[in-house]
Amino acid sequence: MSKVKSNILEASFIQEMMEATLNMWKNGWDERNGGNVSYLLMKDEVSPYLDLEQVVRTIELDFPVKELANMYFLVTGSGKYFKNVKKNPEDSLGIIRVSESGNSVEVLWGFTDKGRPTSELPSHFMTHIVRLQQDENHRVVMHNHATNVIAMTFTHELDEKSFTKTLWKMCTECIIVFPDGVGLLPWMIPGTDLIGRKTAEKMESHQLVIWPHHGIFGVGTSIDDAFGLIETAEKAAQIYMLTNSHQGGIKQDITDQELYDLALSFGVTPREGILEL
Repeated sequence: MSKVKSNILEASFIQEMMEATLNMWKNGWDERNGGNVSYLLMKDEVSPYLDLEQVVRTIELDFPVKELANMYFLVTGSGKYFKNVKKNPEDSLGIIRVSESGNSVEVLWGFTDKGRPTSELPSHFMTHIVRLQQDENHRVVMHNHATNVIAMTFTHELDEKSFTKTLWKMCTECIIVFPDGVGLLPWMIPGTDLIGRKTAEKMESHQLVIWPHHGIFGVGTSIDDAFGLIETAEKAAQIYMLTNSHQGGIKQDITDQELYDLALSFGVTPREGILEL
């Protein structure tokens, strides 16, 4: 007899995803069906909850991801509202396994009523491939429409060096949390292989990538890690928007030398070429 499986809704990874998506919606970062998250799962995390031989259906991919063959992911669904994830996770989320060939994904749970993974799956998968090459503990790719980060892309020069330095100067913890700075893309149509490739290229040297006038991508070893990374950048962008609009402008900030001393004190290495010492 097959062993009775545990209730998957009690799995820690489902609980984490439900809480994170709700918090992003409450923060105003994921209006309507905006935003998406993918979470790399280990086989032994999934197997207590699902019969891995039972494939609900197969979805063909337009882009091969042989590098992710046989890997499992918890992914938000296309067209799904983050505010609804917690009350109906099986409709808004899905667990998928990349096929041996990398040309398709197998739905093992969720995506009821013929739902599909996020339309940004190319960007997610390509980013997962790159980040796993940088960090074997990498697990999460998170995209949302962080309000002040988007606002900042309308008012600040779209140059990675100056954009990064401004964020670092807005809040003492920033250079410690994202010492590799932020990557910036030109405006591009979302949901395409092209923006996926360009995002992944930036992820080779950054953990935060901004899509101007659209949103931000963050990665991490956990849901909390990726969420906290975006949260920190968003807080810095909010401070910039508040101070930049103040009559008289910014009168003082953290100097480049102070930023360097701060990084040295916390044992992080700031991205080369940002600070002028």
